[in-house]
Amino acid sequence: MTGRQRIVLVVLLAAQFMLAVDFSILNVALPVIGRGLGFPLGGLQWIVTAFALGAAGFSLLFGRVADLYGRRRVFLLGLGVLAAASLVGGLATTPAVLLAARVVQGLATAAVTPAGLALLTTAFPEGPLRERALGLNGALMSAGFTSGAVLGGLLTDLLSWRWAFFVNVPVALAVLLVAPRLIPESAAAAGAGRGRMDLPGAATVTGGLLALVYGLTAAGEHGWGDPLALGALAVGALLLVAFWFVERAAAHPLVPVRVLRRRTVVWGNAAGLVAFATETSLVFLMTLYLQRVLGYSALATGLAFGVLGAGTVLGGIHAPRVIRRLGTRNALVTGLLVQAAATAALLLLGTGHGWLTLLLAATFVGGVGNMLAIVGFMVTATSGLPDHEQGLATGVATMTQQVGITLGTPVMSAVFTARTAALGGGTAAATVLGGVDLAVLVNTALVLVGAVAAAVFLRRRSG
Repeated sequence: MTGRQRIVLVVLLAAQFMLAVDFSILNVALPVIGRGLGFPLGGLQWIVTAFALGAAGFSLLFGRVADLYGRRRVFLLGLGVLAAASLVGGLATTPAVLLAARVVQGLATAAVTPAGLALLTTAFPEGPLRERALGLNGALMSAGFTSGAVLGGLLTDLLSWRWAFFVNVPVALAVLLVAPRLIPESAAAAGAGRGRMDLPGAATVTGGLLALVYGLTAAGEHGWGDPLALGALAVGALLLVAFWFVERAAAHPLVPVRVLRRRTVVWGNAAGLVAFATETSLVFLMTLYLQRVLGYSALATGLAFGVLGAGTVLGGIHAPRVIRRLGTRNALVTGLLVQAAATAALLLLGTGHGWLTLLLAATFVGGVGNMLAIVGFMVTATSGLPDHEQGLATGVATMTQQVGITLGTPVMSAVFTARTAALGGGTAAATVLGGVDLAVLVNTALVLVGAVAAAVFLRRRSG
C-alpha cells in the first residue's frame, strides 16, 4: 500500500469500527434505558428493531444512490446525520424521541456502510491489496461488535447509558474533518446519474425488506404462529418477488438482473447471510447459557465475548493470506467448516463453571472460521464488477449483513423457546441448557448447509 492508501484505509476503518460498535453497544444497557425512560418490558426490543428497520431496509437503495450521486458525498452526509441522531438519542427524555433517534441512526448506517465499503474497494485494485483491506475491515468490524458489548457495560455502569449514544459524536466529527481532504469523490459525483433512479424498484425492495425485518422481529417476540408476523413476512416475500419483475422491465434498474444472476453475487451473499445469521445468533445463545445456566453478570458475559472478538480479529488479519493460498471459494468453505466444528463442540457444555474453558476455546476458534468466511464472502460478492457498480455490490452485501444479523436471533430464539416449553418450561439451568443445545445443533446444521452450497455452486476457483 502507498502512504495515502494507508491513511484512507485508517479513516474508512475508523468509521466502519464505529458503526460496528453502534450495533451492539446498547444491548447490555437495554434494561437500564427501559427503567430510565419508562419503556414497558415488552417494548425494549423496539430499541433494537427501530435501528434494524432503517439499517436493513435502506442499505441497497443508499448503495445505489452512492453509485449515482457520489460515494464520498453520501458517506459524509450519512456520518453527519449519524452524529446528530446520536446526540438526540443521548439527550432523549421520552421513548418516542429515543426510538425516532434510533430510526435515523439506522438510516444513516444504511447510507454510510455501503458507501464506505465502496470507497474502500475502489481505493484498492482487485487482488491481494483489496483482500487485505477487506480482511482488516472484517477484523475491525467484528472487534467493534465485541467491543460494543463490553463498552456498553462499562459506560452504563460507570457513567450513564446516554454515553452509549454520545460516544459516536466525537468519532464521527473527527472522520468528517479528515475525510474530505483524503478521500477522492467517485466518478458519478458530478451528477451524471441524475434522473436514473429506479423508483419502483427502490419502493418494492425497500418495502419488502422493511416487512421482512418487521416480520422476523415480531416472530421472535410473539412466536412463529403470530398472524401479524406471518402477514408481514408474506408481504415482504411478495414485494421482493415483485422487485425481480420490476428490475427486468426497468430501463435503469436499481439492481440489473445480470448482476442478480451472477453466481458470485447470489451464492457469495447466500454464504454471507449464513455466516452473519449463525454467529450473531450464537452470541445470543451463549448469552443465555452464561447468564441463566452459569449465573454470570451482563458485564462478565460481555468480557467473555472478548475471546470471540480476538478470534475474529485474528481471522480477519490472516484471511487474505488464506485466500491467496486456497482461493476465495475454498477459503470461504474452509471458514464455514471450522465455524461448524467449533459450534458443534458447544453441544458438550454442561451446568458446571468448569465448562467455561470449552466455551471460550470454541468461540475463539469459531470466530476465526467465521471471519474467514465473511472476508471470503465480501471478496466473492464484490469481485468481477466494475468500479461504477461497487456501491451496488457493497449495498447488496450490506443488506445481506443486516438481514443476517436480524434473521438469526429470532430463528434461534424460536427454537430455544419451543424446546424449553417441551421440557416443561421454567428457568431451571437444565431446562435452559436443553433449549440452548437444540438451538446450537440447528445453528451447526445451517453452517454446514452454507458450506455445502458454497462448495457446490461457487465451483470456479478465484482469488
